[in-house]
Amino acid sequence: MKKIAPLFLIVFLLVSIVSCGQQHQNNGYKKVQKDLSKYSVATFASGCFWCVEGVFESVKGVEEAVSGYAGGKEQNPTYEKVGTNKTGHAEAVQVYYDPAVVSYATLLKVYFASQDPTQVNGQGPDHGASYRSIIFYNSAEEKKQAENYIAEIQINFKKPIAAELMPFEKFWIGEDYHQDYVRRNPNVGYVRSESIPRIKRFQKQYPELIKDDHKY
Repeated sequence: MKKIAPLFLIVFLLVSIVSCGQQHQNNGYKKVQKDLSKYSVATFASGCFWCVEGVFESVKGVEEAVSGYAGGKEQNPTYEKVGTNKTGHAEAVQVYYDPAVVSYATLLKVYFASQDPTQVNGQGPDHGASYRSIIFYNSAEEKKQAENYIAEIQINFKKPIAAELMPFEKFWIGEDYHQDYVRRNPNVGYVRSESIPRIKRFQKQYPELIKDDHKY
């Protein structure tokens, strides 16, 4: 039995490093509230919202990206409840952008470039319905653009594109301690091993879209 204990410890440490589904206590962080009323809004889900938020916040024309939950029917979802995969919600990010600088079509490119488009119910080490990929469209035009782009990139993959298309209904803002997580916690194991590499992979594909002060 003495030999088994270290093995359990190693497994525990590996899970804590590579999983977005860690338990974090509120550290008192409060995201600065901005007036975002003049910006257009797009909502996306594709795995851990820490990663997705970091990706979109690095894009020119994006004023803000907010982590939260969408796609479910339960009211007032929390991180713990969504993590059970029973609420129907996915970890999502609401993107506030200036369409004069970055178009919705470009945001779709950003979205797919930052994930494995064929992974079902998850991204990387994060698995379950709460990590599924979803494009929440706000209009028939956005839906059409998403469908057309999916058809365009599908020829590059043997497996079907896994992202769902859902009409946007409600976005629930996530807990404060999840906001700006990558920027505030660059040395957390998961951020080093998963979030930052994912952001780098996207930025390598579209260097012309990246803000100077958000390059990794």
